[in-house]
Amino acid sequence: MNKLIYFLFKWRPFRWRTIMVYEMLSLNLMYCAVPMLAYGIHDYDWSILRILFLSIITLFAGYFATLIWNDISDREIDTIAHPDRTIPSGRITPKQFFVIALIFSAIVFTGAILISVWCLFVVGMAALFVAFHNKYLKKIVKIPAYSEIFTPVQWVVVAIFGYVAIWTALPQSHAMNYNLPIVGPIAFDADSFINMILLVLFTYFADDAHDLPEGIHDIDGDKKLGVRTYASSFGVKTSAKISFTMFFLSGILGIILYFRTILSPIFLVPFLIIWLYTLSWSYRYMKKDEQEMKDTGLIIGQKGFNYFLTAFDLMFLDILLQMMYHSFFVA
Repeated sequence: MNKLIYFLFKWRPFRWRTIMVYEMLSLNLMYCAVPMLAYGIHDYDWSILRILFLSIITLFAGYFATLIWNDISDREIDTIAHPDRTIPSGRITPKQFFVIALIFSAIVFTGAILISVWCLFVVGMAALFVAFHNKYLKKIVKIPAYSEIFTPVQWVVVAIFGYVAIWTALPQSHAMNYNLPIVGPIAFDADSFINMILLVLFTYFADDAHDLPEGIHDIDGDKKLGVRTYASSFGVKTSAKISFTMFFLSGILGIILYFRTILSPIFLVPFLIIWLYTLSWSYRYMKKDEQEMKDTGLIIGQKGFNYFLTAFDLMFLDILLQMMYHSFFVA
């Protein structure tokens, strides 16, 4: 265990402080925020707390598993673009990393099945896609920008998983009910389904927007190995413009979520501030010359990832405060 903790601290030298403090906390809040958004403002008993706990365990393990599988499959790219990462630097062998990835993957599937078969199906389909995407598809599929088009899948799964967990483990009585072979019952209404789609779109654009500057940073390695990102397919300048557009769309979707869901101004006001702040950085990034864009791509990518995580932090805080008010002052 001591070796594992030490390894996690040394895994990504560029961002270890952020990962081990801010990002780790924010990820836990994100994994809680989605099922809480789907559940609504109701009394919280053991049934919902159990789902939140299992969601954290399952998705947290999935986060590490995905990063590890990505590091294993991208070791040739990282040798060029990120020589300080775990495998290129020689801190761990691909075989040892593979064993760690299997452990995290087993935790994912165990946590999912303890919620419902539907949740196991969601993470299972995601795992199959990510495995084939990282190992084969992003190197052989000829669609321009293929790699980054599908990169946000791991985060989109978080949005889907949270809603599916509520729909299958705590279905609402007024919802439409379906009972399918093998996966079992699921119940949801049209409004809840639309809200999930909006959250999926927000997640997709907010995550992909921060990936594109990092792809600009990695463009030389991607070109050598034939990996199709926005930058390697359409050029550095175009990729930066697409990133800015995605940031803009994600903010609009966040505002729509505020109007359609239980979110309140506690979410909206700080969300607008962090969105406009990130947009300003993205806009200035577009105006740089290509070499400077390559050099600062990781910095802009980190700012975009902070925006992405903070949005879910604000969702969690908003719903938590509303739930506390409902419990202590309304009930």
